Amino acid sequence: MKKVRKAVFPVAGMGTRFLPATKASPKEMLPIVDKPLIQYAVEEAVAAGITDMVFVTGRSKRAIEDHFDKAYELESELAARGKDEMLHFVRNMIPKGINCIYIRQPEALGLGHAVLCAKPVIGDEPFAVLLADDLLDGEPPVMKQMTDTYDYYRCSVLGVQDVPRADTKSYGIVDARRVAERIEQVGAIVEKPKPEDAPSTLAVVGRYILTPRIFHHLETIRPGSGGEIQLTDGIASLLAEEQVLAYRYAGRRYDCGSKLGYLEATVEFGRRHPEVGPAFAEYLKRQEAE
Repeated sequence: MKKVRKAVFPVAGMGTRFLPATKASPKEMLPIVDKPLIQYAVEEAVAAGITDMVFVTGRSKRAIEDHFDKAYELESELAARGKDEMLHFVRNMIPKGINCIYIRQPEALGLGHAVLCAKPVIGDEPFAVLLADDLLDGEPPVMKQMTDTYDYYRCSVLGVQDVPRADTKSYGIVDARRVAERIEQVGAIVEKPKPEDAPSTLAVVGRYILTPRIFHHLETIRPGSGGEIQLTDGIASLLAEEQVLAYRYAGRRYDCGSKLGYLEATVEFGRRHPEVGPAFAEYLKRQEAE
């Protein structure tokens, strides 16, 4: 009865929708106020009891490794200037006992391929997948909700939400039936169907818990368009032999892969920031009044 202790973060994407900001810096390092997106995702995983963070990286992603590495020069400078609070934050961005592991994805061959790259580290354990540009704000954190669901049902769990039918062409869409509050059994999953062909409006967002059997299916499915291995296709194949659940998480999603979603997250997290929140909220009120 293994628990979910490992998480995969596919971070090899180019982030073209945020050019030129992402020309030399990973999209996962874009800040929401004063923390990069990847930091929020890792904190969510830590809150779920996950201890091994597996980053599947690509070229120009060194900044992610540097972010979670020890920064001797910065710490010395902060200590010399007496900035103890900031020094404490830098030294404790992730708790002790958390392992950061980096694997290079040699080619951008799809999300399924990125997950498959993590197989040597994951082995025969269940694991989480978190896409950092989906910023999920929930209490308890969404991945904790999902690991609790996994601990009870012991099968793969997909984080889902309803989307407008016109948007189904941008998501993996599940055909599912309700089995409990917030939980549905997946009968089928389709990658980016046209609105008129979508079996439902229940879309998979960037949170997964998968059994290790998914690796067999990712290795054996045929690549799709562009030669990419789609995670959705691997899950569809997995359905033939294992139960897969869809979990309607409690919380709000900010699609930070889009400029509008990124701005919405910045405003919302800015409002509640302990340092600048009150002043920022007052500024927004003044702007609305003008």
